[in-house]
Amino acid sequence: MISAGDFRNGITIEYENSIYQIIEFQHVKPGKGAAFVRTKLKDVKNGGVIERTFRPTEKVPQARIDRKDMQYLYNDGDMYYFMDTETYEQIQLPAADIAEEMKFVKDNEMVKVVSSDGDIFAVEPPLFVELEVTASEPGVKGNTATGATKPATVETGAEIQVPLFVNQGDKVKIDTRTGEYLSRV
Repeated sequence: MISAGDFRNGITIEYENSIYQIIEFQHVKPGKGAAFVRTKLKDVKNGGVIERTFRPTEKVPQARIDRKDMQYLYNDGDMYYFMDTETYEQIQLPAADIAEEMKFVKDNEMVKVVSSDGDIFAVEPPLFVELEVTASEPGVKGNTATGATKPATVETGAEIQVPLFVNQGDKVKIDTRTGEYLSRV
């Protein structure tokens, strides 16, 4: 249990039958009345953000979040399959839940599987990946004054915006959090 007076950014708590991460908190002492803690809480499962106030002495259970390195094996359309590299145990997760996080991850790449009390709710891909451009239109010469970009498809099937000088067959570095092109490799 953690009291509201001890809240800090990044702490995860169990509140209203869900798990929330504190993304912002503020201790408020009005001129009249009792002090309170104003918080912004992000639901770690669905990403929704709520605002709640707590009395400083109010206690809530602290949630334990586990992150485990697992190897992404393959996708059969409906499910993504992962393997624990220590025990060789395999798990499967529905594509509908994690397709967005997996769009830049190649087969056999390591990811972090995030769970709480054995309930897996997220997959964290590596922060940066290097992928080959499989389809891209040639850039138009003379159209580079404004830092123009063009669409390109990478080997995982995801589409990103790249500078005009990137061609089909080039390897590019991508930030998986934003889906942005970083550099040519």
